[in-house]
Order: sequence, then structure tokens, then C-alpha cells
Amino acid sequence: MDAVRVALLREVLAGTEWLSATRRFAGVLRGSVVSHGGGLLLVGTARYEPWHLAAHLVDEAAWSGTPELAPTLVRHDARPSDPAHLAVGLGRIEAARRGETLLVASPSGDAPLLDRVSDARRAGVTILALGPGEADPDLTSLAHETLPVPDGSELDLDTVQHLVSAAAGEILPPPRGRRRFTDRLSRLTDRLTAPPPPPW
Repeated sequence: MDAVRVALLREVLAGTEWLSATRRFAGVLRGSVVSHGGGLLLVGTARYEPWHLAAHLVDEAAWSGTPELAPTLVRHDARPSDPAHLAVGLGRIEAARRGETLLVASPSGDAPLLDRVSDARRAGVTILALGPGEADPDLTSLAHETLPVPDGSELDLDTVQHLVSAAAGEILPPPRGRRRFTDRLSRLTDRLTAPPPPPW
């Protein structure tokens, strides 16, 4: 889905909770990875690998100038013979540490994955869950932030992933008050560091 289609989808969804929910979730995602300088891990289940979300986040990282958004796709059946970007297995979650972010994107829960997610949370990893919601209360309870996509909702998980990745790459202007303060601070710094005027 390209930027034009995402924009049209946003128009259709204007007035629904989806726009604010996806922007809020994307804001948490972006804030988590940018503040720690990267370290985004993306995983699905053995039956559902979030390839499209990984690709869209890589695109958004490039377009927005935010390389921290580019994820490492963690795969359940990764093999050493796979290309490097597809050869990262579940052991990467076990190696994750404080400052990293784990985004679990899946339409349903996965008990073996849940144990690894729990260990990662204990190690200080920020856990985000996109998809399962009430279908997997255990994952929801482990996650610092969730965006549920219930069965039968007006949007499916793939569509919500497009909205989240696009929102994560948005470059939002800083709040006005904060901008004015930084402008004043910058002008004051310029005045204090300027050379003294000539004596004549």
C-alpha cells in the first residue's frame, strides 16, 4: 500500500477511533526506538510472519530519516543458509536487553513465543503487541503498549499495520510553545557567545 492509498484510507477512517489509536501506538513505537537509538525487533508467530510490516518500517525509516525504525525481523524457522536479513532466529529475543524494543505482530497468540517475550520483558525490553488483544490476554498483560485488532472489526491486521508504519514515519512538528522556547534559547546563546563589539 503506497502513501496515496494510506492517505485515502485515513480519509475514509476520519472520525473513527482507528486513526488516533494507530497514531498513539506508532508514537509509542517511535518514541521507544528513537530514545534508545534503535534496537527494534519484530516477530510474529510460526504461522504468521509480519513480512509486510518489516518492509514498510524499513521504507518509513528511510523516508523519514529515522533509521531507528528499521526492524530486525525475527523468524521462527530461520536457517543459517537464509539471506542475512532473514536468518535471525528466536535466539535473538533471548539475547535482547534493556533499551531494545520487541514488537509482536500477530492475529493470535503463540504459547512458546510467550515464554520468550516474558523473559525479554524481565530483561528490560520494551514489549509492544499489535493484533491479538483479548484473544491473547497473556501477551496483553506482558506488553507495555497494545493495539488490538479484534476478529470481525472493520479493519484487518494487515491494514492496521499499514496505518501504524505510516504513522511511525510521520515527521510531526514540535509543539509551538516548545519551539518558541528553543528559539529564544538559541538567540540567547548566540548573543552570549558572540564576540564583543569593536571599541570604537
